[in-house]
Amino acid sequence: MSNIKSLFVTRIYQATLKEFGVVINSEELEATCLSVSEDDEAGQQWCEDNNFPGYTSYASLADLDWRFPIFKDLIKTLNKHVATFVKDLQFNLDDKKIKLDSIWINILPEGGVHTSHLHPHSVISGTTYVKMPKGTSALKFEDPRLPMMMAAPGRKKNARSELCNFVYIEPSVGEVLLWESWLRHEVPMNMSDEERISISFNYSWN
Repeated sequence: MSNIKSLFVTRIYQATLKEFGVVINSEELEATCLSVSEDDEAGQQWCEDNNFPGYTSYASLADLDWRFPIFKDLIKTLNKHVATFVKDLQFNLDDKKIKLDSIWINILPEGGVHTSHLHPHSVISGTTYVKMPKGTSALKFEDPRLPMMMAAPGRKKNARSELCNFVYIEPSVGEVLLWESWLRHEVPMNMSDEERISISFNYSWN
């Protein structure tokens, strides 16, 4: 009798922020992100110098939770989601913990993209979504084995998601996505005429 099973599984966590009972006001969070982007001259300059479309606070602000109470509440909620995901991944952490390492704002304008990348020096990465206008980009994940599939045929259009080379996940406002930081991903072009706003973060093991 045949026995076919899956090995080396890549886990993706998707949930609403409010799943743990804490409601984050999406309108307040959006207003805060926009206010930060308008005031953060260092971040604006970094984006200009690095040809980054739109705005990110990645290289300029490391204390969003100290500046804005809503970010402090958001981090408390994210900690609970990450703890749930870490439990699912069955990590052996020894005496160390998975802790927030960095958190930053992303504002992607019409036509903006965030090319394929991964997050080195961290264990869990993720994004929560603040504004997702109709027609904006889903998040695109890449099979980490893709470079080794030299002679493999492509998959059928209706192939199961776990067999595809690329998987697109289109989250809603108020949702959080988590994945292991080695997983390559990208944000394709924003086809909406409105800005796409998200907050990304990394958790490290220490």
